[in-house]
Amino acid sequence: MLDAFAKVVAQADARGEFLSNKQIEALEKIVIDGNKRLDTVNKINSNASAIVTNSARALFSEQPQLIQPGGNAYTSRRMAACLRDMEIVLRYVSYAMIAGDSSVLDDRCLNGLRETYQALGTPGSSVAVAIQKMKEASISIVNESSGVTSGDCSSLISELSVYFDRAATAVV
Repeated sequence: MLDAFAKVVAQADARGEFLSNKQIEALEKIVIDGNKRLDTVNKINSNASAIVTNSARALFSEQPQLIQPGGNAYTSRRMAACLRDMEIVLRYVSYAMIAGDSSVLDDRCLNGLRETYQALGTPGSSVAVAIQKMKEASISIVNESSGVTSGDCSSLISELSVYFDRAATAVV
């Protein structure tokens, strides 16, 4: 896993070039947005349990067959596994957000996830809905202005959305 800084340096080094002004400006933006990025991740981490729980409740109210006998989240063991998986995805989205790079999400969470769910008979479309619900909840929490460094956070919200969308797409 490389953070945004290490990735840019590695790319320039591989080409045997100095960092370009464009690359330096992009890294400067990350530094400027650093406190807002930390605030974003802190809000997600501080509310992770509520994000997962409320997203699962919303999913199961829309798709009650999942928690009925024979459903993929039926029995407390399967429900616990479902909540655990949702929490893992959320955790790796937060890692990607803090790093400003999706490689940790891709490499350590999403690679092979679709195949795992297929092997378990878990409907990827339901997992994708759960991830979208976590996305909505996370963005709602992050958009609350209390406890956040002032300034425009729209680019960070867009970036956060991309990580969730990437995860949702990976499971279907």
